[in-house]
Amino acid sequence: MRVETPFNPLDKRNLGTSVADALLARPRSALPPEEKFIASGVYAIYYQGQFDLYRPIAVANLSTADRDVPIYVGKAVPPGARKGGLGLEAVPGTSLHDRLCKHAESIRQANNLALADFFCRFLAVDDIWIPLGESLLIEMFSPLWNVVVEGFGNHDPGKGRHQGKRSAWDVIHPGRPWSEKLQPGKSRQIVVDSVRSFLSKSAR
Repeated sequence: MRVETPFNPLDKRNLGTSVADALLARPRSALPPEEKFIASGVYAIYYQGQFDLYRPIAVANLSTADRDVPIYVGKAVPPGARKGGLGLEAVPGTSLHDRLCKHAESIRQANNLALADFFCRFLAVDDIWIPLGESLLIEMFSPLWNVVVEGFGNHDPGKGRHQGKRSAWDVIHPGRPWSEKLQPGKSRQIVVDSVRSFLSKSAR
């Protein structure tokens, strides 16, 4: 005899799903959003431009499909969260808007991308659920810039700290001034081949 598993609304996967569904129900927004706002939370960035390597993603986001395909998913936590100073009533500040602005600047600096070809969705989330929501969104969509072309969210490591290797994102989208100071990373051909392989499997 079959035993039905009872639904647990507090199961971490169900909680994460509720955050993800709420984000995906949000309207498209320019990247970055024009009006500054106070919030921390999760976000998804989408591409619909002419960069040939990303054509499958662009086509999906230009179509009338029910669900857009994010190229990147991320989170913005309240100030102090990364240092362990996060309380139950942490003040979010403008961390979510600031994070989207930083991503927009990275795209502006890339010599083969146009910011007008991107849009985003974002959702203000209570701080305790932000990491869970981000993790589930990455699991749901396997966004290209999260799992293959890594490094989009990287920051300038600072003066005297450029011994690290250039990220896959900076290899394929050169232009961020600080990335040019890093050591050579993977060859462009290796990154391109990885993208093509990943997108071909995703289309099946």
